[in-house]
Amino acid sequence: MTQTHYSLVGDIGGTNARFALVERGSVEPGAVEVLPCGDYDNLDDAIVDYLQRVGVAEVGEACLAVASPVRGTQVRMTNNHWRFDTEEVRLAFGWRAFKVINDFTAMALGVPHVPAEHLVHVCGGPGDERRARLVIGPGTGLGVSGLVPIKHGWVPLMTEGGHVDFAPTDDTEMAVLRILKARFGRVSVERILCGQGLLNLYQAHAEIQGVTAPLDAPEKVTAAALEHTDSLARQTLRHFCEILGRVAGNGVLTLGSTGGVYLCGGILPRFLDFFLESPFRSGFEDKGRMRPLLEFTPVYVVTEPYTGLLGAAEALANPEV
Repeated sequence: MTQTHYSLVGDIGGTNARFALVERGSVEPGAVEVLPCGDYDNLDDAIVDYLQRVGVAEVGEACLAVASPVRGTQVRMTNNHWRFDTEEVRLAFGWRAFKVINDFTAMALGVPHVPAEHLVHVCGGPGDERRARLVIGPGTGLGVSGLVPIKHGWVPLMTEGGHVDFAPTDDTEMAVLRILKARFGRVSVERILCGQGLLNLYQAHAEIQGVTAPLDAPEKVTAAALEHTDSLARQTLRHFCEILGRVAGNGVLTLGSTGGVYLCGGILPRFLDFFLESPFRSGFEDKGRMRPLLEFTPVYVVTEPYTGLLGAAEALANPEV
């Protein structure tokens, strides 16, 4: 059946592609399917299979969020084998419009549409809803974006804020910096605040303390910390949360984002109770004379699993994207 009043939205990562349909004028995704990218030779095959699965012959337009830089019409996925030209795909499916946006831009655009039950308050006061919002989240890397309010919506900021310099604040962090600098040369905050970064931090702490680091994967570090089976892992995960707080606080000062901080991505919800009891808040608020500003700014963990799809749907009708 032809249903061109539907639009296709997608959130394409390195491992999985999430697709959904939205009705014209809506941002609510329906018929969500999660397809492994490795099962398909290219984007076209995945879209054809998705539309067959949901029983729709064609859609009128599409917007995809992709985990890769977006420049011109050529898209090369960073962590999977898909390569495509946006105009070729648009013509092949007969869409009137096809937008491709960065995945963290979509995450930011999706935040205003996340229902309250999928926002967990971490700290901070009421904030100022008329001011910018900071959207940040550790995952495969460290995504950083922002939202600037305009009269009838939001303008997303496309940033590379995850690549700012790591700024140590005490002797232990100076030692972490020296160790990681020997490994990587320049040390960005993303070298610590992502999945692989958690492992980097764990190994650095082991070296500082002169002990072995038996765990060899970030998920093992997290599991050992939560299960109280490795004190070094627990110490590392607490430090990870504190550094994330410092970086998020720096983002608020830079962007003026007293409208709120939204912590996105798949990592934090996996250890939410641990995170809420961690030193995140102390790191976030520790800004000297600017402490009252940080105490005023609300911080939330976003637990909505399809925030990127909400953002892709918002981007369809947002002329600022």
